[in-house]
Amino acid sequence: MSVDEQQKLRTPFPRVARSALGYNVKQVDQFLSRARAFYTDGESAQRPLDSSEVRSTAFDAAKGGYAPAAVDAALDRLEDVFAQRERDALIAREGEDAWLMKIGKTSAVLRARLHRPDGDRFRAPQRRSLSYVKADVDALCHELIDYFENDKPLSVDTVRRAVFGSAKGQEGYEEGQVDAFLDRVVELMASID
Repeated sequence: MSVDEQQKLRTPFPRVARSALGYNVKQVDQFLSRARAFYTDGESAQRPLDSSEVRSTAFDAAKGGYAPAAVDAALDRLEDVFAQRERDALIAREGEDAWLMKIGKTSAVLRARLHRPDGDRFRAPQRRSLSYVKADVDALCHELIDYFENDKPLSVDTVRRAVFGSAKGQEGYEEGQVDAFLDRVVELMASID
């Protein structure tokens, strides 16, 4: 068995070609080790970890690293597990009514933005910054309204993997504001699904 074949057996994710860019192996392994320790040790772990940190984690690019799609899929599953665990802990600590109140407040804030008119849901970026095409973002917002208000099925992964066209400046929505909003949507969907 070659060294490459032995290495493949020891790694949790497939790797990209040696000359291609993937996720930094050491960073991914360290993060997953930390997540595993927190999951098994819970409150006694040295560095707490929650679903929002899992969602916002990013890794440096490295030649021959882990295949991003495989790592991203694992992080999505990990985020879902942590979100459910957080929900269960809140219910155990404060009762189901407290959890329902929390998701009700979050849902109300999100739905208020979703009901703004097309083209006016988010602010335009400063100057010539890159932004998201308004029509692309508005289309996802319509799907979210159907999900929240009409019980239309929508996977949290659809929101996680949403891709929007690029616009220039005032022609689009500010990327940071849209991304922050979608993070809250994912957080809510992960806790109720």
